[in-house]
Amino acid sequence: MAAPFAWAGLGVVACLALLLAGCQHRAPSQRATSDCSTLAQRVDLSRQTETLNLLADAFSQNCHDVVITYGAQAQAAYRHKTYSITRETTSIFLPDGALTAYVLESYERGYLTVLLADSYLRANKPDDAKVELRRLDQELFAPIYNYGEDPANLLLSAVLWEQLGDPGEARVDWLRLWDQAGALKGLEPDIRSFAERQVARIDRGAAAQPAWQVYGTGTFPGIDWDLKFTGSSNGYFRVRPSAAFLPACASDTGLRIPTQRWFEKIAIRHSHAYHPLLNMQSWIRLPIGIVYSLVPVAAGAGVAIGGCAVDVAGKGNGQLCDLSIRGGIALMRQAPKVLKGALEPDFRHWEHVPSAFVVTRAARLQDEPCARDLSDMDMAQAVKF
Repeated sequence: MAAPFAWAGLGVVACLALLLAGCQHRAPSQRATSDCSTLAQRVDLSRQTETLNLLADAFSQNCHDVVITYGAQAQAAYRHKTYSITRETTSIFLPDGALTAYVLESYERGYLTVLLADSYLRANKPDDAKVELRRLDQELFAPIYNYGEDPANLLLSAVLWEQLGDPGEARVDWLRLWDQAGALKGLEPDIRSFAERQVARIDRGAAAQPAWQVYGTGTFPGIDWDLKFTGSSNGYFRVRPSAAFLPACASDTGLRIPTQRWFEKIAIRHSHAYHPLLNMQSWIRLPIGIVYSLVPVAAGAGVAIGGCAVDVAGKGNGQLCDLSIRGGIALMRQAPKVLKGALEPDFRHWEHVPSAFVVTRAARLQDEPCARDLSDMDMAQAVKF
């Protein structure tokens, strides 16, 4: 009698184990699908920077269908600036960017194109990926509202072309990176030497062995800004990153390029040489901001004088006058904040982007010499392309 029950018990245990294994196997797929659906539902193309951040999150979570669907829409919707005389004129009386839609910077157009190309590649659509990379050439050199190439996107393009089996196109981008290396202060010879070696390898007909691994590391820093009326080439703004970028690095097996050039594009947004219209608007807004800042000064003076006058007329003991003076001074101290708020520049940007890209032939990021100074958090949160 005991044997049948024993066999039955073992059968039940085996079935439960199989069910549990099946649930554990299916759960990640279901969860990933759910996460991608949630991200897709949150996309609102009328919110430009929020949409860009969601696309970056979708890419890092392997939701490549979301990137392909909404990335292409964002690419078309945010590329060109639409001018409106009414909005441009009215915006002078408000903080910068309050009435105008955000337009992608050149590096953002390039990076969005890279995400689309990589997503097509992972979706087994190499021809579509090549179309996007050819579009990247146009984005980097297009003489439109925001313009200019950068070494980070050139590096990503070169590696993607090699992954697509087109070394000829990759060679062009390695040469462009060699030319752009002059902008990477301190390590120009190393970067150029690295790019030269890749060109020589391609000319020999040799593929990268082992294959390239690409990682986005770190978090793009925030923006600290203040007013600076002398010695500034960016209007009257002093713009600095809230955290320092890691320096560029080259090794025998890999290369690290920071996205510092991306930050510099934000910092010069209000310079006359880059955006004459924004520069002009910022100077027109200056006297208006000064007038706004005089309001708390006048109100504070009125409170102080009025309170003391009432105290004297009522033959008080001076307490009301003292309180009025304190209140008036507190109001006057808000004048610098009002001035800064009125003159606040439009520093909207794509926030969820890396602070550096690491390209390596090492099997693991930890084995790349140019990644050894990354923090444990940056190492753990690195996004693999």
